[in-house]
Amino acid sequence: MHEMAIYKRYFDLIASGKKTTEIRVNDSSRERLRVGDLLRFTCRDEEVLTRITRLTRYVDFDEMFEHESVSSVDPTASKDEQLRNIREIYPPEREALGAVAIGIELVER
Repeated sequence: MHEMAIYKRYFDLIASGKKTTEIRVNDSSRERLRVGDLLRFTCRDEEVLTRITRLTRYVDFDEMFEHESVSSVDPTASKDEQLRNIREIYPPEREALGAVAIGIELVER
């Protein structure tokens, strides 16, 4: 099982089943992820368990959003808002590692 900390607004979207794609930089910790693995998201004292349904790697977040559904990542924000938000989390040197879209489905909350 893998574990990732996540901001509350995204945690709530995952827990409600509305967010079905998590995006991260493609650093060494993401290389261990496999389709079918369990992935626990944590936020403060809450957690939600998901299963990885797919992994798609991209050069950067721009390329990722050319192929990924914006609403599956965050149904409450536009593509431009999402790019702005993700780049506040990951500076350019981290984005240079590439991006990974992690398809998820709820297992339990």
